[in-house]
Amino acid sequence: MTPVVTAERRTTTLPEAMPGFEHLRRFWDPAQGRMVVRVLPGEFYVSGSDELVSTVLGSCVSACIHDAERGVGGMNHFMLPEPMGERDSWSSAIGRAARYGSDAMEQLINAILKAGGQRANLRVKVFGGGRVLAQLSDVGQRNIDFVHRYIEAERLQLAAEDLGDVYPRQVQFFPHSGRVRVRQLRRSDDVALVADERGYLKRLANDPIKGEVELF
Repeated sequence: MTPVVTAERRTTTLPEAMPGFEHLRRFWDPAQGRMVVRVLPGEFYVSGSDELVSTVLGSCVSACIHDAERGVGGMNHFMLPEPMGERDSWSSAIGRAARYGSDAMEQLINAILKAGGQRANLRVKVFGGGRVLAQLSDVGQRNIDFVHRYIEAERLQLAAEDLGDVYPRQVQFFPHSGRVRVRQLRRSDDVALVADERGYLKRLANDPIKGEVELF
């Protein structure tokens, strides 16, 4: 446990990350009243604590998977559905830093099961896959098609989705309760000022959510 001194000068003991997730960025957010975890492309995070897991998606997709009976869940963030070989120039451009959906889904589910979740109880909510960069092939649609195929093939229960369109999204997931908040980022300069998906995601990583959100 990590002690933190609040504004009232009281010491609060905060939950530590599960083993294997200590490297992800976690910080106390007084406005949220809980720990916040940033998930970047190629990463995933699992928790059974009352934390908030946040990411920003362009053409990428995130799956938020939750076991309501055990109160454990996690989020991933993948940039491509699966390896496409050397002919795929966008895949070559992002290089080895990318995490493919075929790996990201399997690793997230295995980590949730290791944390005490039961496969029969898992509920999946999926987000992202926007066509935010018109000059690229429709990577977002490929990601959407992949995640639908994966959920069907693995006989998982799809509880909610917000996929496609042309807007990036900011997603907040509460792994203990399974609740998700989503906001589409509609400012034109958010997309126009970035050179590629990775640069875009880095720029928006700390952009605060403003206005109304959709609850899933």
